[in-house]
Amino acid sequence: MGGPPRRILLNVPRICLLCFALPLLAAGPPASFSEHVVASDLKGGYQVVAADLNGDGKPDLIALASGMTELVWYENPGWQRHVIATGLSGMINCAVVDAPSGPIPDIVLASEFSQQAAHSLGKVSVLRHNGDPRQPWSVQEIDQLTTSHRLRTADIDGSGKRVVINAPLTGAKAVAPDYRDQTPLVFYRPGEWKRQFISDENTGVVHCIFVIDWDGDGRDEILSASFGGIHLFKLGQDGRWSRTEIAKGDPSPWPKSGSGDVAVGRLGATRFLAAIEPWHGNQVAIYRQSGGQWARQVIDATFVEGHTVLAADLNGDGLDEVVAGFRGRGGSVYIYSADDPSGAHWSRSALDAGMAANACAVADFNADGRPDIACIDAGRLKWYENQGPAKPVPQPK
Repeated sequence: MGGPPRRILLNVPRICLLCFALPLLAAGPPASFSEHVVASDLKGGYQVVAADLNGDGKPDLIALASGMTELVWYENPGWQRHVIATGLSGMINCAVVDAPSGPIPDIVLASEFSQQAAHSLGKVSVLRHNGDPRQPWSVQEIDQLTTSHRLRTADIDGSGKRVVINAPLTGAKAVAPDYRDQTPLVFYRPGEWKRQFISDENTGVVHCIFVIDWDGDGRDEILSASFGGIHLFKLGQDGRWSRTEIAKGDPSPWPKSGSGDVAVGRLGATRFLAAIEPWHGNQVAIYRQSGGQWARQVIDATFVEGHTVLAADLNGDGLDEVVAGFRGRGGSVYIYSADDPSGAHWSRSALDAGMAANACAVADFNADGRPDIACIDAGRLKWYENQGPAKPVPQPK
């Protein structure tokens, strides 16, 4: 769809974002990507989710568009468009969770969203297929929680059974521009679908949550990015949740403080955090642990409304790259590569200089063993096919 693929080489001359008087260690050559347009007729494209929706083992793409009344998915590999449900409004996020039986999952959807709490119903619904996922799914409302905004799944107790985490954007009494109120964090167990409380210790805007087994105990924890910074929520053996500060984020005064988005990556055996700061901010920041603290390092400050960040090893060298995008003026998606295993020095190259991305996702869409990327902006959904490490560009003699 959309004509022949356009090849994007990421071995263009790199921009030095941080200069240190340190020798650069060898890193693998950057990956190259071919661009494919999946859809160009979206209205308010906001989230892309990679998930197998027909049980064939291939990751499909859900395209959630806040300006549309249809939730749609595109079937891999031909990317045929299918309508999941209609009559929806203010869709803001969805998550895929295993169904009680069969390979086709359920979808949990947050809709009726507004950034202003007084106008945000925050409807949460479960969508189920009716035998054929290509035909319309049923919609069952399970909750209403003001400004329901981010949905993710997590194995919080190590049982192998994932729950759905719901992170509203703000508290119910929050008012712009400060949004001062306690912001709840809750979860639902599939089948029961009853709201269960995690915490309301976060304050202000909570724009992102990231699920990870932080301490390697076989149970997932939740990272949140908010005006108060980056915090870790963990379910203890006693059934109580704890909240631990990881980093304060942007040190600017409230409401320009804290973090807007966060992801976790690895440089070999060493973990790092990648963040967009502050909320809808201009900075891409890297956090590396040093002396028990997470040291903040801004590697780019040119974004206009930064809105998506993730980490993945795109070229197979054991060092995760950071994929980050912004949706404001000049909207683009960039790839940041660590030039040494310590992550002291990062370089930037463009994945798509014209993609004002609201969200991106990583999955192997063509089963070649390489991680590909999908991104969505207001009107388009694209996937970028990983061609493997780019060949060096011959230099003139």
